[in-house]
Amino acid sequence: MKHIPLLIKAQGKCTTDHISMAGPWLRYRGHLDNIANNTLIGAVNAFNEKTNFVKNQLNGEYGAVPDTQRAYKKEGLYSIVVGDHNYGEGSSREHAAMQPRHLGVAAVLVKSFARIHETNLKKQGMLALTFANETDYDLIQEDDRFDFVDLDQFAPGKPLTLVLNHRDGSSDRIQVNHSYNASQISWFNAGSALNVIKRESAA
Repeated sequence: MKHIPLLIKAQGKCTTDHISMAGPWLRYRGHLDNIANNTLIGAVNAFNEKTNFVKNQLNGEYGAVPDTQRAYKKEGLYSIVVGDHNYGEGSSREHAAMQPRHLGVAAVLVKSFARIHETNLKKQGMLALTFANETDYDLIQEDDRFDFVDLDQFAPGKPLTLVLNHRDGSSDRIQVNHSYNASQISWFNAGSALNVIKRESAA
């Protein structure tokens, strides 16, 4: 995966309720595309300290997080979400992983995960990654595009390398960690755990 835009760099606490709000939205639980319109609307954008207001790298305009990601998806672009400590804490709400995947988020890179949310991201076939050096969070800029340079070597216990391509033409290379075992890597390669189950059932 190359040249993946940043969707949001979340600052501070980002619970499953920030990622997939409850309340009136729960009426849409049976319709993934509708409930996906609340994806990450409670997360605080580190670059302007506002919620649900992020930069669309395709046109430079600011708008809602789900709208921005839908614009990327329309152009065939995946994106990445960056977060702080204990990302995904709170309830074990599976929609908090299903919705970003539905919209085309390929990876979530954070300082640390709440364990259940990390597992839910893995089940959805997404990359759940942590900074090897937490201070690298500060290197992420608003217009960054990300290159996964060694994803073809994705293996248990082996860190991955990300290149952060900045708007001014400079770049930073960082190391990110993961906790995937061989079975979970097969979920990623197949697009989700459910796809693996379907494939095995059909065999």
